[in-house]
Amino acid sequence: MLEARSQEGNSEMAKVAFIGLGVMGYPMAGHLKVKGGHDVTVYNRTSAKAEDWVSRFGGKSAATPAAAAEGADFVFTCVGNDDDLRSVTTGKDGVFQGMKAGAVLIDNTTASAEVARELDEAATAKRCHFIDAPVSGGQAGAENGVLTVMCGGDEAVFEKARPVIDAYARMVGLMGPAGAGQLTKMMNQICIAGLVQGLAEAVHFGKKAGLDIEKVVEVISKGAAGSWQMENRHKTMNQGKYDFGFAVDWMRKDLDIVLTEARRNGAKLPVTALVDQFYAEVQAMGGKRWDTSSLLARLER
Repeated sequence: MLEARSQEGNSEMAKVAFIGLGVMGYPMAGHLKVKGGHDVTVYNRTSAKAEDWVSRFGGKSAATPAAAAEGADFVFTCVGNDDDLRSVTTGKDGVFQGMKAGAVLIDNTTASAEVARELDEAATAKRCHFIDAPVSGGQAGAENGVLTVMCGGDEAVFEKARPVIDAYARMVGLMGPAGAGQLTKMMNQICIAGLVQGLAEAVHFGKKAGLDIEKVVEVISKGAAGSWQMENRHKTMNQGKYDFGFAVDWMRKDLDIVLTEARRNGAKLPVTALVDQFYAEVQAMGGKRWDTSSLLARLER
C-alpha cells in the first residue's frame, strides 16, 4: 500500500552512491545529500555533470560505478533503459564490483520487470539486496522531492531502505517481490496514455465547437472528468506549447516496455497500443522532445 511519508528526520546518515545524473537523478541525488543528510558519492557517464553536481551539493564523485559503490550502504541507479542498467550494475566496473555484502541496490530506472528480476538474482549472488523502485512525478516531482516511488523486493529490505528513499519521495510503497515496482509503473503509464489522449480529443473538440476551453475546464475538472493531466496541462495544450515535462521519446520507451510485457502475460491493451502509434506520429512531426500532451498537436495538423 502506498503511504505518505514525512519529508525530514526519517533516517540516520548513511553512505550512499548515486549512479546517473539525468533530469531525474541529478535532483534526486541532491535531496539525498541535502534533505536526507547522507554522505553521497555520485557517478555520471559525462564526468562534467558529476563535477557540477558536487560543486552544487557537496559530496564526492567517482570515476566508475564500482568506485562510487565502494563502502556504500545504499546504491541508487537512475539511467536510461535495460541495457544502460546492466552496464552500470553487472557490467565491467559496474556497482556489483564495488558493493559490500549487505548493501542495498535501489533502482529508480523505468525498466522491464525482467531486468529487475535479473538484478535481484545478481544481488543475491553478491550477498547484497535489490529493490526495483521506479518513480512517477516527472522532472518537477524530482526537483521538489515529491515523487511517488513504486517498489518491488523483500519486505525487510524495503523497510530498511524506505527512510532513505523518503528524501525524494512524497509517497512510497512496496508492491510485491522484485519486478512488482516495474509492473506498477507500467500500469501508471497505461493510465497516463489513455488520459492524455482523452484530454487531447476533448480540447480539440471544444476548440472546433467554439467553446472557451478555460471556462469549460474550470467546470469539468471539478467533476468526474478531472485529472492531474487536466489540471496541469490543459492551459499549455490550449496554447500549443509542449515543453513541459515528460518527453514523447521517453513515453514511447515506457510504452514499449508495457506492450512487451503485455505480449508476455497475455494482457489486452488496445488503447495503449493505439496511443503508442499516435506518439510515433508525433515523433515523425518533429515532436520527439515535446511533452506527452503533444497528442493534441497531432489532431490539429
